Formats: sequence, C-alpha cells, structure tokens
Amino acid sequence: MIHDIIFIVISMKVLINNEYYEVIIIKKRIKNTYLRVKSDLKIYASTSLFVSEKSVLKLIKDNEEAIKKMIDREKRKIEKSSKFFYLGKEYSIVLCNVFKEVKIDEDKVYVDKMEKLDKFLKSEAKKIFPIRLKLCYDKMNADIPWPKLVIRKMVRKWGHCNKRNKVVTLNTELIKYTLDEIDYVIVHELCHFIHFDHSKAFWESVSYYKPNYKENRKVLREE
Repeated sequence: MIHDIIFIVISMKVLINNEYYEVIIIKKRIKNTYLRVKSDLKIYASTSLFVSEKSVLKLIKDNEEAIKKMIDREKRKIEKSSKFFYLGKEYSIVLCNVFKEVKIDEDKVYVDKMEKLDKFLKSEAKKIFPIRLKLCYDKMNADIPWPKLVIRKMVRKWGHCNKRNKVVTLNTELIKYTLDEIDYVIVHELCHFIHFDHSKAFWESVSYYKPNYKENRKVLREE
C-alpha cells in the first residue's frame, strides 16, 4: 500500500563539533520532521515525503545544540557500557579461572567469563530494587497503592509508572548507579501515583521526598 512506502536516504554527512556524522533521512507519509541520535551515533531524520534534503540539513543546523546533547548522551552510554559499574563505582575487570562466580574486591571485579557480568548485574538488580522500593514507599505519607515491581532493560527511560495497573518498572541499568540515584527514580515513579504528569505540583512532590533530586537528575543525564 502507498502509505507503507518509506524512502531512506543514506550517506549524507553533517559537521558537528568538528566531526562528521552520517544523516539518515527516512521519508514517509507524516507531516512533521523528527530528529534523534541512536547508539550508532548517526542522526536520524523522519520527515515528510516532500521535505528536501537541504531543509533537513538546515533543521539539523538550527537545532545543533540539541543534537550535540543527543550525541554526548549516546557517547556516555557507549563509554559506560564498555566498563563495569556497580552501585556507582567503577571496577577494573580481571579475567581469571580461580572464581566461578563474580567476585568484587575493592576496585576490581574477578570473573572467568565476561557474559557473567551482565547476569550478575541483573541478579543484583532483582535483589536490591525491591528493598529500595519498600524503603522509599514507607517514607511517603501519601495515599498511594503498593505497586507491582517490574525490572527490565529499557532504552530511553530509567523508570515508568503504570497508574492504572499499579506497576512501577525500573531499568536494569540503574544498578550501575548509586543507591541515591536508584531511590530518586523510585520516588519519581511513586510520585506519578499522586500526579500523573510532570507539572509543578509533581516536581514539588518529588522535591519533598527527595530534596536533592536535581543532583540525581544531573548524574543520570536526564534532559
């Protein structure tokens, strides 16, 4: 069908911060143009079939500061994923056959197989997140339901609140941050049971239960 046809233009380049980045233009039957940077550090522009490549490049230039932030955010993710972080601390990875399970000692983590590190972090998230949820929930004096906790990897969010189903979802990647950052995300999601939007009243609630939430947001690089 015609409305399913998508034209993809590849191999365009744009100069940002003295580096060339590939721009992929996806033309389809939409009215507006949307820009985003993915983990491959390419700039993706979804736009109308009738928007010219020149117009897309102009839009990128007009939004260069926002694009820079997107690129920097993705670079930080790439850097963090190439290292081992656990509860806010970075550890040097030591491969050895002495330990069959992951062992953490001061500033080193010992493991016989790299793939065990991800399993370890997921396991720790399942142990720690429910404890932090209970601690944060008990500190709140608002009349909110006790939520079901879901832990999974998410691409663009640290947490999510499903008010209707009374579910709080936390990103597995949070286990790489401190308990303080983990608690902030939990408080953030619990406050959505009080205010489902991001209104002034919502942030006042977050601030009441987590006075240093702005510092937490900065660490988590939220925009």
